[in-house]
Amino acid sequence: MNSMSFLISTLFDLYIMVVILRIWLQAARADFYNPFSQFVVKATQPIVGPLRRFIPSIGSIDLATVLFAYVLCVLKYVALILLQSRGSVSFDSSFLILGGLSLLKAAGGLLFWVLLIRAILSWVSQGRSPIEYVFHQLTEPMLAPIRRFIPAMGGFDFSVLVLFILLQFANFLMGDLIGPLWYQL
Repeated sequence: MNSMSFLISTLFDLYIMVVILRIWLQAARADFYNPFSQFVVKATQPIVGPLRRFIPSIGSIDLATVLFAYVLCVLKYVALILLQSRGSVSFDSSFLILGGLSLLKAAGGLLFWVLLIRAILSWVSQGRSPIEYVFHQLTEPMLAPIRRFIPAMGGFDFSVLVLFILLQFANFLMGDLIGPLWYQL
């Protein structure tokens, strides 16, 4: 059953990251016509499109997509519990709490990977990749304030490193506040 748990968890996590990317792309007002943005929209539109008719947005936050990501996080744990208990599960509020915590952790994990890929692409593609352009649009609002305090030194930009440290601090802080459950999400 470990192999099936791994497969279910991985598939849910990948799609949850795509859905979170859609939320982030809309909030950052990233280039909609970029091929990467188009992929994210096409991968999520069949579900998010109909939801947007009923659930309004608040400012630049698309509540329909946030709700969809949250429901996916809850369904992930329902599917994993169903697999482990071989078909019997009692639904309680712990699934809702796990879903919210899982969504928060997935957003932090996605930020980590976007920053890491952006840093690697900056060494390789020199700004010519469409993915790098979108990642720049997504992360620049978080990195620009850090650069005001820590300017580039000798051509090296340490703002990504500072944000990595802040993300790791937030991860450990959540682990301290919530306990070992945070690291199992």
